Amino acid sequence: MTPPADVPRSDSTPTAVVPVRVLVVDDDALVRAGLTMMLDGAAGIAVVGEASDGDEVPAATDAHRPDVVLMDLRMPRVDGITATRRLRARARPPEVIVLTTFDADENILHALRAGASGFLLKDTPPARIAEAVRQVAAGEPILSPRITRRLMDRAAMQAGAYAQARATLSALSPREQDVVVAIAQGRSNTEIARALDMTLATVKTHVSHILTKLDLDNRTQIALLAHDAGLA
Repeated sequence: MTPPADVPRSDSTPTAVVPVRVLVVDDDALVRAGLTMMLDGAAGIAVVGEASDGDEVPAATDAHRPDVVLMDLRMPRVDGITATRRLRARARPPEVIVLTTFDADENILHALRAGASGFLLKDTPPARIAEAVRQVAAGEPILSPRITRRLMDRAAMQAGAYAQARATLSALSPREQDVVVAIAQGRSNTEIARALDMTLATVKTHVSHILTKLDLDNRTQIALLAHDAGLA
């Protein structure tokens, strides 16, 4: 029946929230089961697949098309660092969060250099892991300030890191270098736009150009480079 002329017609319908698709990679079946149960019960997240070793990640990624991969660090055949590096080298790769019981500086640094967007310990509270998944899917890294500072200090002390980072950043325009410094200071795109008097769209364009010019995967790697160069 056609509604009366004086009754407004409503075309609005509830918009379904598309969940973040997660692939869980761990050689311990109990850990995989626990993470799957925990994350499937979290709002806006769906575990779409599992893998028991790093060598299974490419096929699992092709089969399930995850947005985020929770990656164990130590696995018997292919470790999480190698699996992350291989995955991030692919076209349009998912984001990676390394989830492990080992928090040595070297492990964290290798994970970030391989292209991981974050690093969490397996005893991290469930709500924090779920929030990290959402955050990384939205393009934001999830290292705590304490861990970030520890890694930056370590990277800055490496032999030749300063000169190499300076030379790498010289490929950027002065405005792009301003954005690099702001990223290293932990500012969001909105905060960068406000501080540098840019539009949000301009900031996003600069970030995209920086990643392309420097052949980097994410904002965390930009921050590492900035600290290597002594810019933040």
